[in-house]
Amino acid sequence: MTKLTGVNHLAMVTGDMDRTIRFWRDLLGLRLVAGLGEPGYRHYFFEISPTDLIAFFEWPGVDPAEERDHGYPNRGPVIFDHVSLGVETDDDLWDLKDRLTAAGFNVSGVVDHGFIHSIYSWDPNGIPIEFSAPVEGRDVRRTPRMADREPTATAREGAEPQPGHWPRDYPSTPAGRRPVYPGAGSRLFGSSGSGRLDPV
Repeated sequence: MTKLTGVNHLAMVTGDMDRTIRFWRDLLGLRLVAGLGEPGYRHYFFEISPTDLIAFFEWPGVDPAEERDHGYPNRGPVIFDHVSLGVETDDDLWDLKDRLTAAGFNVSGVVDHGFIHSIYSWDPNGIPIEFSAPVEGRDVRRTPRMADREPTATAREGAEPQPGHWPRDYPSTPAGRRPVYPGAGSRLFGSSGSGRLDPV
């Protein structure tokens, strides 16, 4: 089975890229590592960690979402609740809480979830953000836990992938028939210029 390596990037939406850069780069300290654009469209990437990025499309006419509590049930079409970004320690949570508060953003107190401690806030686009610090000795990745009193039948099968539910044998596309089509990002490293984001 293919091994996933992490979240390459989460793609969010903004109507104001400058305000988004000020928050994610200048307030939270994430590096702005790639940017694509043309009239009516931008797509910028910020580095969360050595393997994870968060990206934003800027589209005209996009308004910030109304702030709503993280994890509260919604009705109607919903595809996203919040993103949780990891930090190393509780001291990091308190530093972020103080920094966000000083910058005028609403931010919760520290919440103990048993295996992580978290604070909750929103970016300028109304995107709900959780920041989470691990609790020492409580790693659900190493020792999975289920506290649902009535877990679904599928969840009761355990943490590991279960065979027999999807095709096991499928044809492989031959190496000579695997085209890779140029996308917008190919301009970053193409022959049309360096595309570097270094300051002028």
